[in-house]
Amino acid sequence: MVASVLLLPAIVVISARYRFKPCHQVLAWVLRLVRRTVCVKSNYAFVFSNCTHGNAESVLETFDLYAETHPSLCIGPYIGEALDEVLRRVHPLRVLEFGMHCGYSAVRILRLLPPTGRLITVELDPVVADFGEELILVAGFKHFQFQVLPRNSAEAIRSLHPFLESEHGIKSSVGFDLVLMDHDPQQYLPDLLALEREDLLHPSGCSVLLVNRNQEALRYLLDQIRMRHDCFCIRTELQFMTEIFYQKEGAKG
Repeated sequence: MVASVLLLPAIVVISARYRFKPCHQVLAWVLRLVRRTVCVKSNYAFVFSNCTHGNAESVLETFDLYAETHPSLCIGPYIGEALDEVLRRVHPLRVLEFGMHCGYSAVRILRLLPPTGRLITVELDPVVADFGEELILVAGFKHFQFQVLPRNSAEAIRSLHPFLESEHGIKSSVGFDLVLMDHDPQQYLPDLLALEREDLLHPSGCSVLLVNRNQEALRYLLDQIRMRHDCFCIRTELQFMTEIFYQKEGAKG
């Protein structure tokens, strides 16, 4: 009873904020607040055991089913649908992701890439990287379609240029068309600037999606971006995700 009373303010706030969502989804948000420890192994095992192997949509649905009753850092269907909209609008060939969270967003991305598209996904935790890679394969994708880099974002950025080259060492892409950041929010700004400095963002246009897990860090980043109107602009600001558009100065038509 005491626990129920203590949880009441959180339930009321979340219910008001997400009043358009069913009760079980409100409960999932409460669980994420109260039970901070996310069991990656449990998430992996549930998806692996309950999804239809070789079916990307089934993998995503099973992730969502797990998140209804367990803490999860996966972006979920609501941010996922916003991500899908950007993918359909941008039609990227090269996508870079920071933060795997067991492969949920990677599967969402890969299922909407063209046959020649490729995803590079960066994950600091090697255990999460291994689980995520396995679930991407379970979803039916092949190794030539994606690459998992189990390292921190700064190290990964320094090693990305070879992934824009063909097997003959010829640069096949001038940069990433889409970047998804869902790792340490404090690293969003330095990593974005590092990507620009290393000429890893497509000069003709790159959409950078920022999952909002820290309001203060995001607000500071956006303040900095507003001062770089020569090559950055804020395209959309949703409740949980912000899209920044980059275009190198001189590349504008």
